[in-house]
Amino acid sequence: MSWPRTIYDFGGFPRELSQVEYPAPGDPELARRIRHLLDPLPVELDQGWGLDHGTWSVLCHVFPKADVPVVQLSIDESQPALFHYQLGKRLAPLRDEGVLIIGSGNLVHNLHTYAWGRHEVEPFDWAVRFEAQARQAMSQANDALLVDYELLGKEAMLSAPTPDHYLPLLYVLGLRRAGDAVSFPVEGFDGGSISMLTVQLG
Repeated sequence: MSWPRTIYDFGGFPRELSQVEYPAPGDPELARRIRHLLDPLPVELDQGWGLDHGTWSVLCHVFPKADVPVVQLSIDESQPALFHYQLGKRLAPLRDEGVLIIGSGNLVHNLHTYAWGRHEVEPFDWAVRFEAQARQAMSQANDALLVDYELLGKEAMLSAPTPDHYLPLLYVLGLRRAGDAVSFPVEGFDGGSISMLTVQLG
């Protein structure tokens, strides 16, 4: 849509978060281009949802003036991980068209084990181990291991108990070209069980 609204799809957080407005313009032409790239997969052009917290909570820090057009893609978490990785590959032409593609989520995201108090806590050992495995796989361009992350065992299941925060990484990895450098400009854990690791390609 031309002017997507700000969506507050969360609960239990400070009231101030529900007062944030992120009035970035949309880009219907880009949305149609994406639908074309993913054809024949049925992709709907939505006119009612807007920008949910997975989009604006990141972009308000990257583009605080909300002056960059934004097209948000929904993911079908009922599909296997490989499906999402392959969709990322099909979106790769956008890199040559001046489109910045961001996968918004967390490599480690387990709210059931999150320390909700105000004091700092050390990250859980399983979270640190899984992040280290994933970083090594990305540095070695071992995308297959990250697509089949569930085979990594208990650490993976604790780190990504639901796929919604993990799957955006697979879109980004699907966009990688041979020779792309990988870097991690932001690191650290929050609440012991949420990795704030940022992955940048190219």
